[in-house]
Amino acid sequence: MRVAANRSLQQLRLRFFPTAKFRTTSCPRNIIMSDSDQNLPFNQPRLVAKKILANLQNEGDGAVVRRGIGRSELRSLDPFLMLDDFSVSPPSGFPDHPHRGFETVTYMLQGGITHQDFAGHKGTIHSGDVQWMTAGRGIIHSEMPAGDGVHKGLQLWINLSSKDKMIEPNYQELLSEDIKKAEKDGVQVNIIAGESMGVRSPVYTRTPTMYLDFTINPGAQFHQGIPESWNAFVYIIEGEGVFGTPNSAAVSAHHVLVLGPGEGLSVWNRSDSKSLRFVLIAGQPLNEPVVQYGPFVMNTQAEINQTFEDYRHCKNGFEMAKYWRSH
Repeated sequence: MRVAANRSLQQLRLRFFPTAKFRTTSCPRNIIMSDSDQNLPFNQPRLVAKKILANLQNEGDGAVVRRGIGRSELRSLDPFLMLDDFSVSPPSGFPDHPHRGFETVTYMLQGGITHQDFAGHKGTIHSGDVQWMTAGRGIIHSEMPAGDGVHKGLQLWINLSSKDKMIEPNYQELLSEDIKKAEKDGVQVNIIAGESMGVRSPVYTRTPTMYLDFTINPGAQFHQGIPESWNAFVYIIEGEGVFGTPNSAAVSAHHVLVLGPGEGLSVWNRSDSKSLRFVLIAGQPLNEPVVQYGPFVMNTQAEINQTFEDYRHCKNGFEMAKYWRSH
């Protein structure tokens, strides 16, 4: 399946968000602390406000994803628009498709993905590598598996503020060995963006963002501070853990946990034998209107209409779409 410049806009919308509607993002509901929370490291710990199981669904051209954000139960979490836990094997993948108005962050967990776009950029990221792509005013690209076997990773969509939506596209690519890491008391963390254990990532984020990949050994615990004004969530990759308070029920893999307000998150791995792996992602909300039509995200319906016009007629950022095809 090829998503080229002449692909119908209705097909694009159905491909990316089959049940999507125009909407404005909202913040998590307030949480009331119980007396048993008072002995935690934070005066106000972040508790789990909402739990969502990311079920399997088909996406792209034969790929399978677990979509945690960008679905009916959780349309978005300002500034985050989508989170996919993807799995793809040749010849399936994500062929030529457009974006405007936001950023995509691809973090490989297994195998590799080869990316190429209509501006001539091409590269492959492998397990542990990150590509942080700012689509800005417009990009058309493909994301296809690099070689045989199963390739897995996470893709996060982060909204851009109105002042940044029409900037030129840009890339930041980090190899696994260049990603900052820290370890303490049975807890390891890969610091993709933000800071943990006193170690800070060099990645520049236009929308202020924290992206941490934790592995917690059996019996260990950890307490991570989060800016109080930011929205935050957890996605569990492997194992199960206790989040928020020590007497909370354990939550298993493939769940998204939306966190309520507070100073930070406490996590416990109660297992005797299995590690817990999860990503903790937080960001400063933009508090702007969101109008989304599949892979296009702007602030008003008029801007979406203009994006349709630009895409159809290969202008205002989509000039090279008229002739370019991935190969």
